[in-house]
Amino acid sequence: MEKITSRENAKIKYACRLASSGAFRRSEGKFLAEGRKLCPELCRGAALETLFCTEAALEKCPELAGLPGEHYRVEDHVADKLADVGTHQGVFGIFRTPVHTLDEAKTGGRYLALERVQDPGNVGTLLRSAAAFGFDGVLLSDGCASVFAPKTLRASMGAAVRVPVMEVGAMPAAIAALRAKNITCLAAALYQSQPLSAARPGYPGGVCVVIGSEGQGLTEETIAACSGTVRIPMTDRVESLNAGIAGSILLWHFREESL
Repeated sequence: MEKITSRENAKIKYACRLASSGAFRRSEGKFLAEGRKLCPELCRGAALETLFCTEAALEKCPELAGLPGEHYRVEDHVADKLADVGTHQGVFGIFRTPVHTLDEAKTGGRYLALERVQDPGNVGTLLRSAAAFGFDGVLLSDGCASVFAPKTLRASMGAAVRVPVMEVGAMPAAIAALRAKNITCLAAALYQSQPLSAARPGYPGGVCVVIGSEGQGLTEETIAACSGTVRIPMTDRVESLNAGIAGSILLWHFREESL
């Protein structure tokens, strides 16, 4: 296994650029992930091209040597440059980004749509919940946090490659495409909404739960494009729930019936 000792190594600089730039990730079709557990988990749904490990990480997890792709041993100070946070596990991987499109959405499926949800923790949490509750895909509008940014990947715990993620641009047009396939699209909103308990969990044509940004919620155009609106009943002790919690409650309500 070749050893990298310089922080200025071209492969290290390339990996760091993948971590820091969403535009570069999109142009290259790749992303950087870190973690002894996360990297092997991501191999289940994305192709690993390059793995960087410290000596200590390989001693602790010798099974890492069995992962695909090119492998490089890196010194600790090089790993520090690759790391997104101060404390790291010494394992980093460059993966090819899975690509999915709205054409994959099918009648009878369950979907989550996020409009301008900007917090990486919320996006990662919702991806994880979508995987846990048997959803078939996640739609992301323009303005959402990048699914393959380091913080989102950590929050999703590998769900980013276990559930198809579709970048759809403007949400109203995507909602119209889903409804054309007889998929019921329900917006999470307060105005003229029915309580969640009144929304039946099963829809023969499928269902899409639509969640808006943390600050402004859904746009009026997206709400108008949906089949209806639902709200989560709660006390007046709080004004609202954050997108990750609210969305997870909705996903549980419309979970796969066999769960």
